[in-house]
Amino acid sequence: MAYQPPKQVILLPQTQQLKACTTIIRDKNTQRADFIFYSDRIIRILVEEGLNHLPVVEKTVVTPTGREFQGIDFQGRICGVSIMRAGESMEQGLREVCRSVRIGKILIQRDEETALPKLYYAKFPPDIASRYCLLLDPMLATGGSAIKAIETLLDYGVAEERILFLNLISCPEGIAAVVAKFPLMKIVTAEIDAGLDEKLYINPGLGDFGCRYFGTDK
Repeated sequence: MAYQPPKQVILLPQTQQLKACTTIIRDKNTQRADFIFYSDRIIRILVEEGLNHLPVVEKTVVTPTGREFQGIDFQGRICGVSIMRAGESMEQGLREVCRSVRIGKILIQRDEETALPKLYYAKFPPDIASRYCLLLDPMLATGGSAIKAIETLLDYGVAEERILFLNLISCPEGIAAVVAKFPLMKIVTAEIDAGLDEKLYINPGLGDFGCRYFGTDK
């Protein structure tokens, strides 16, 4: 039976364009320039879809013909929060869609003694508690880093229902872990893979996204 994600997960429409882009970035032989270009295309689509799930209010404008148009406007302000380092690859895509958007940073690494994710650094806009937060990280594997990042946002006063987690590739194990702990937030993902392998890597995945994007894999 095919995997059915929970209602908190928004899976991008599986179009031919999206599938072609993800095929390119998954290919181990893809050169870095192409990896960046096609990753950026997917990230832009993710951001656009994420914005579709923010609240809006009605707004009336007057067109150059002098007629009124009944439209909408976004309700509230947003900010991006990237989980360093791979999440920083998604910042430009957010800036291209949301001009002058504020972006915070979180650094989470595994504690060698406890093997648990540990927060090392967090820097956010001072009014982050009043904003809708787009949490940025390309991969959702075990969910450990994402959970720690979300806990940090909650500690800073961000409402759980105001958090949208954007990622390119996820897996059922990571989705289940995040949703079980934070049922009010949403996850927007481009593709959902089969699961984790014995090393807890996403299968089939695409390797280390941050290293491939920033050119530190060789």
